[in-house]
Amino acid sequence: MTRSVEQKFTTLSALFLPQELEKSGLRSAYERAAQALNGRVRENGDPFIFHALDVALIVAGEVGLGAQATAAALLHEADCVLPVDAAELQRTFGKEIASVVAGLNKISRLDLKTTALQAEAFRKLIVSYSTNPQVIVIKLADRLEVMRSLSFFPKSKHAKKSAETLLLFAPLAHKLGLYNLKSELEDLSLRYTEPVVYRDINTKLKLSEKARSLLVEDFIAPLRSELQRKGYTFDLKYRTKSAYSIWAKMQKQGVPFEGVYDVFAIRIVLDTPFESRQGEVAACWDVYSTITSRYEPDLKRLRDWVTKPKENGYESLHATVKVAAGQDVEVQIRTRRMDDNAEHGMAAHWRYKGVQQDRGGVESWLAHMRNSLKTAGSEVDYDMTFTPSEIFVFTPAGDLRQLKVGATVLDFAFDIHSTLGCRCTGAIRNGKHVSIREALQTGDVVDVLTGKNQSPTLDWLEYVVTAKAKNRIRQKLREDESKVAAIGREALERKLKNWKLGAHLDAVALLVKHFKIKTAAELFVKLALEELDFALVHDVLQKHAAGEKEQAAKRAVQKAPAKPSSPSDYIVVSEQLSSVEYKLGKCCNPIYGDDVFGFVTVGSGVTIHRTTCPNAARLLNQYAYRVIPAKWRQQADSSSFQAVIKVSAANEIGLQQKLGEVVDTYAAGAVRSVQLTQSRGMLEGQMRVFVKNVKQLDTLIYHLRSTKGVHKAVRVGC
Repeated sequence: MTRSVEQKFTTLSALFLPQELEKSGLRSAYERAAQALNGRVRENGDPFIFHALDVALIVAGEVGLGAQATAAALLHEADCVLPVDAAELQRTFGKEIASVVAGLNKISRLDLKTTALQAEAFRKLIVSYSTNPQVIVIKLADRLEVMRSLSFFPKSKHAKKSAETLLLFAPLAHKLGLYNLKSELEDLSLRYTEPVVYRDINTKLKLSEKARSLLVEDFIAPLRSELQRKGYTFDLKYRTKSAYSIWAKMQKQGVPFEGVYDVFAIRIVLDTPFESRQGEVAACWDVYSTITSRYEPDLKRLRDWVTKPKENGYESLHATVKVAAGQDVEVQIRTRRMDDNAEHGMAAHWRYKGVQQDRGGVESWLAHMRNSLKTAGSEVDYDMTFTPSEIFVFTPAGDLRQLKVGATVLDFAFDIHSTLGCRCTGAIRNGKHVSIREALQTGDVVDVLTGKNQSPTLDWLEYVVTAKAKNRIRQKLREDESKVAAIGREALERKLKNWKLGAHLDAVALLVKHFKIKTAAELFVKLALEELDFALVHDVLQKHAAGEKEQAAKRAVQKAPAKPSSPSDYIVVSEQLSSVEYKLGKCCNPIYGDDVFGFVTVGSGVTIHRTTCPNAARLLNQYAYRVIPAKWRQQADSSSFQAVIKVSAANEIGLQQKLGEVVDTYAAGAVRSVQLTQSRGMLEGQMRVFVKNVKQLDTLIYHLRSTKGVHKAVRVGC
């Protein structure tokens, strides 16, 4: 351990009281850091412990944190080289110091991205690791020391470190109200990113420094006696913009250095005690009147934040006046209380300067931290922690994704790309396989796994919490549903055509209503996915068609014209109806005495069929609702009925004459036609005869069969 190292630690120790050193274990932390870093050197050859001690000096001397935070800064540097078990660290140094070291270690392991697109996300990630407020402040001190020593580093690292500082760390310092630290970080970054510009601005500031001092004195000289006469005691300050702030304004306004009018501002801080805020406001305006009575004001640039403070609490009266040399000078007028609030972060200076706001939990936490840092005590409030509303997850390439707390593997996949989300089958999280529904944590490294046949399902909506994932899943389901629905629609149309059960639109409307489905598309999807059986669909449509036809038949019967009863009405059709138009079926030629039934046709009245009719089975099975009872009158009139007899006999001479004689004898000669043809030595054909009833027909058939040479004689339908 070199003498210079010991001297640095002695300087550090002198910043604290003996009891603070003992309570914090700062000496033990220093010894552990020296042991772990022994033999390691920086790029310029200095012992690496110098870096750790210089960071600790910034933490304690420039930022003003206490001995415990300083010890944590040393232990973190040691832990980066020689890690110590967290439980052991807590036993030795306490819970608070161990938690700070753990947060610093997490941030140090980040592969920081320096793109503007991800800068805000990385800033939030850094803060999310800072569950103890001191973590982020120590990290800022560490970065400040790195930037102060950046000349030691290889030039290849200058651009990366400077970009990280501008995009990540300077805005955090700004939000915390650590304005001096923020300005130095920005200036040091500009020194390496724009070295020519940096030197030019600093040169011009130095050359004009004496002139600015004279201008301030010339400005206040004629006002001093007047303000004192009015009883005011005050401090006179003037601040020069940082090189980076001047450069930023030159870029924004497109002007050279000489065109930046507010390179410096004069600030008058009234020390006179005031009994009320109203008294403070009145005093500020009184000083303004005194100044403008001497110098010409530019009313367009007057900003009154004393009468009505900004939302962030900032209070000050800003005026621009033209001095004797013709130069515009900005004057800020405020009381000591107002100045303390603005200087120490109470007024949230970062917000009114236009830094992007963080309206969530991070903003309220940072505000609390600023208040903690301005307290008189050397330590901050350890009980106050940050509860994040977001998590930060890395891709294998190191890209950072910001998600809602509770986000799963699916949320992460959809956040990267919709196609990746739709095909996600799981992931490898921190080296282990996990399912699509696995919840992620800040700092996880996630590699999404996909499958070609994977596609979103309805239950995926239960596995995601982000709006983006939910919207993409719903969109994909709608797209897939339309394709599936088209398949179901085509299948139904084919079935309807085969079943001959009616029009497509009528059938769809009926099915949607019957199965209580919301839309036709949903019906088609269920059919395509076989969630709805086509056999069941057929039954529903058939029953409906049957019901429709039955109603039509009843209406036809009811509308059928009645005819007066006459002797020729040998059929009684339904006892419930009056005389009804009917006709005998040509398919079976019913004869008085046959068992018969009536069949209601659409538009043609009733047809009488024999129960043994070739069509009877089909009609009774498919159209039972159209079958009505029918019977013969008890006493038949003189009507005759046509009957058809199929005959098969030997081809003998004189046989046809014998058949005619039998008909003459037993059917009273009522022969309508005889059609017999010769085929293979046989006579085959039909005989149409008229008979009065079934009994007469049966007698005729009996005697035909008894005729020599006749092989078969049977009654047929037609």
